[in-house]
Amino acid sequence: MHPVLFDFPDWLPLIGDRDIRVYGFMIAMGFLCGMWWVKRESRLTGLNADRNMDLFFYMMISGLVGSRIFYVFNSVPNFWSDPLVFFRIWDGGLVFQGGVILCVIVAFFVVKKYKIPFFKTGDVFMPALCLGHGLGRIGCFFAGCCYGEPCDPRFPLALIFPHSDKGIAPAGIPLYPTQLMEIFGEALIFAVLFIFRKKKPFDGAVFLLYIILYSVLRSITEAFRGDVIRGFVVEPYMSNGRFISLIAVILSVLCWMYLAKKARVSKI
Repeated sequence: MHPVLFDFPDWLPLIGDRDIRVYGFMIAMGFLCGMWWVKRESRLTGLNADRNMDLFFYMMISGLVGSRIFYVFNSVPNFWSDPLVFFRIWDGGLVFQGGVILCVIVAFFVVKKYKIPFFKTGDVFMPALCLGHGLGRIGCFFAGCCYGEPCDPRFPLALIFPHSDKGIAPAGIPLYPTQLMEIFGEALIFAVLFIFRKKKPFDGAVFLLYIILYSVLRSITEAFRGDVIRGFVVEPYMSNGRFISLIAVILSVLCWMYLAKKARVSKI
């Protein structure tokens, strides 16, 4: 609703009228909280905390790049006429699923190179990802991106964004609170993972549970989102986000069955 956190005065040297956006600030807070979680849990689970901090750096870069690539190619018309739009992250525009996909690909090669246990490490990283994503969605809320469809003004949770030159959501009309849905959903998923991580049946269970739960959450929120520029596989029923979620759930369930069977066999 208020995309600018702080405006620098014009008289400051080298800064001019630059401002700090809530969106970018909350993403930075998400990374810091995620880093704290990974370092803490690595020590508690007997993993190499320093090595995981290196891995976190790779994940941070690949997450931003993957998220931005998915957003630009899906949502920015005539991208090649203004290629520098790719770097203007402070204006909003990250597709979370694209970041996760690139993170998993990069992580696979990094853990293989350094001989890090992939699934055990994934169990440490996923709650951090959930925590960071929830904070990032607060930035979405203030920036107005990932906004909902117009709804009945009598809907008790309807959002009406004020007019702003730097906001993204359409102003002055009631919208479904899709950003708040995801913030609440991420908080709930984090609570589930926080409890489940102590009782996980095998390494990788927390990793896979997060992917399944978030995919379900994303499929629900997609039904209320109004930023349809992100595209459809089958319009209007299967958005790109829902399609990716469906594939993620199928692959995660198959992987869960494989790892669960492997864990049972190892106990015999």
